[in-house]
Amino acid sequence: MGRLTQQQAADALKKKLPNVEVRIYFPDQKAPVAVRTVSSLGFSQKGDYTAIVRWLYEENRRGSFFTAGWRYLRAAAGGDEKFVPYTENKDDVNHAAEILAKKLSVKSVDSSYALKDSSVEIVKSKDGYRIDQKELKQALEKAVTGSGADFRATVTPSEVRAKTMTVDEIYSKVAAEAKNAGYNAATGAITPEQMGAKFDKSEAREKLDGAKAGTVVSIPATIVQPKVTAQQLRGVLFRNVLGSSRTHVGGSGARIGNVRLAAAKVNGFVLNSGDTFSYNECVGRRTAAGGFQEAPAYVEGNTVNEVGGGVCQPSSTLYLACLNANLQIVQRAAHRYVPAYMPKGMDATVSWGGPDYKFKNNTDYPIRISAIYSGGYLTMKIIGTNLSGNYVKMTNKVLSTTPFTVVKQNDPTLKAGTQQVKVTPYTGYRVVTYRNVYSASGALISSRQEAISDYKSRNKLILVGTKTSSKPSTGGTPKPGGTTTPPGTTTPGGTVTPPDTATGDGTGTGTVPEA
Repeated sequence: MGRLTQQQAADALKKKLPNVEVRIYFPDQKAPVAVRTVSSLGFSQKGDYTAIVRWLYEENRRGSFFTAGWRYLRAAAGGDEKFVPYTENKDDVNHAAEILAKKLSVKSVDSSYALKDSSVEIVKSKDGYRIDQKELKQALEKAVTGSGADFRATVTPSEVRAKTMTVDEIYSKVAAEAKNAGYNAATGAITPEQMGAKFDKSEAREKLDGAKAGTVVSIPATIVQPKVTAQQLRGVLFRNVLGSSRTHVGGSGARIGNVRLAAAKVNGFVLNSGDTFSYNECVGRRTAAGGFQEAPAYVEGNTVNEVGGGVCQPSSTLYLACLNANLQIVQRAAHRYVPAYMPKGMDATVSWGGPDYKFKNNTDYPIRISAIYSGGYLTMKIIGTNLSGNYVKMTNKVLSTTPFTVVKQNDPTLKAGTQQVKVTPYTGYRVVTYRNVYSASGALISSRQEAISDYKSRNKLILVGTKTSSKPSTGGTPKPGGTTTPPGTTTPGGTVTPPDTATGDGTGTGTVPEA
């Protein structure tokens, strides 16, 4: 500022001061990572430039003769610097710090892959870092307006770790990723097919190890094409009934209501190729709040009223429809007793927290469940695509029979000479079922054992009344009475043959109510 008039000095300051540079550093780095002018960061000088010059002039005139001499010597030796105070526009500084923090931050690059015509393109992961806007703003304020300001701001970046995938993880995904076109039940749209790939994992590891982080590595691969494309699916979607089953729904109004409610929850459910269906997950917990009612069910072999009684009939009807559709059964359990509404060995019991019924769509096409109650009958259909025309016939064979016995038990609350059936009987069976697949022309393609079902027997319990009149007899000596059967004993010759089916449903666990 020496040898300048005050106006010349003001003009010089007006040109120079807004362009004073602020250098931004990371810790342990000698070179700045960014350089910005104070004005671009939202800082300006206090007062006008003429006032600043006047202040500098007065500062240099302060003191005694000796002080002035000392200032002169310092200036002659290299200059006598004065700090010109800056002020900040907080909104401008905030905005500048936000932009600069984003610019200095480096985004992480996650591992990813893409399938090409003859290769797998793998992106090698790269860690990044993030600059905190608040911390950067504070560093800038200290560098420009703080005590001992040196226009040097230091900010520490925070590491952002990238998501990584190993070669084995990528291979397991792409090798199993070939996926047929499917159906989105929520939107009613066909979803596109996906390709799969197989490649040399050793070669992939070697190439990735030698590549720079964040770069793309091309691995030669054998591409696996899906069996069904979206274009192919459009013309054959849900065009065939793969299998069906129809059962009569009996019992109380509450039981029928439970059957209809469970069927309604299943109706319209769509499974794409490879999907697995869970009856319990689809129908949900059987509660009164959910609309289910109390109806007969079995708990530990006894008939009781429980919320949700009857829901095993839809699961059983669906099971037989799936067998007839030649689908893969994942989980199924037989009832405790033979249910009346199904062929032996072709039922599927369910309970919340107990057995579930699950099957998998092992076809190449989407399938949809149709569950309709009408006129006292429940009809389940599996609707999908059958290009071959093959069909299934189920057969069963009784391997053994366990007959029930008749047990009579005295009951002092019943009038003497009367009897009452307390427990209805069931005959036990061991049954094997077979899945027989036929071609469209009727030729048997295969026949294999599907399942072995064990049904328990249950004795028939008859209560025999022993209650006598409390009034005194007026007709002479009483007639001689017969002997009674002690409680818990079996009457001679009490074994009878029940009908092939019995009313009610059976349980698979004996602890959770079922229908």
